[in-house]
Amino acid sequence: MAMERWEIDSGHSGIHFSIRHLALARIRGQFTRWSGTMTTGADGLHQATIRVLIDATSISTGLEDRDAHLRSRDFLDTGAFPDMTFQGQVRRAPRGGRLRVAGEFTILGVAHPLACSLETTGRALDPWGRVRASFAAKGVLDRTALGITWNQPLEPSGFLLGNRVDFEIEGEAVRQDPRESGPESFRAGTDTPSPRRSR
Repeated sequence: MAMERWEIDSGHSGIHFSIRHLALARIRGQFTRWSGTMTTGADGLHQATIRVLIDATSISTGLEDRDAHLRSRDFLDTGAFPDMTFQGQVRRAPRGGRLRVAGEFTILGVAHPLACSLETTGRALDPWGRVRASFAAKGVLDRTALGITWNQPLEPSGFLLGNRVDFEIEGEAVRQDPRESGPESFRAGTDTPSPRRSR
């Protein structure tokens, strides 16, 4: 079966997240530097393998002081762990036939299982003759399960931040010509120790 390789065009894609603040409003943010690849077969995105590399230092929530805190050891510790990665497979859910992607999300040097919904949203030919396909993914993370436990208690009860992190990914990928060769946009992390797995 012929396989196709796709490069995610991060300039026309986005990784966004939100978390509850003071049990009131949601604080929203994104990662501005990331890359990814997909390998698909005859069924398109079904059965695809997806790899994503995120530059954790590129976190942006609109306030530099807050972003600096998020890059600190209290949260992402980007001095020690500048990258986050995801590697997974696309599958159809047993019920309803909807697409799901499941794999491992590595953050703070530890690999955690991660699954989320996936939807294909279109395909088109761009002005340069390349095939582009788009997709959308949504999921939820518990930041404490990822080792990010910093918080601040409030009077008379409660905490500054929620534990639930909602994320959305809008992706646009470009099919690669198999005759072309060039550097991979996804760094497999061979120059760093293998991540520990969460238990």
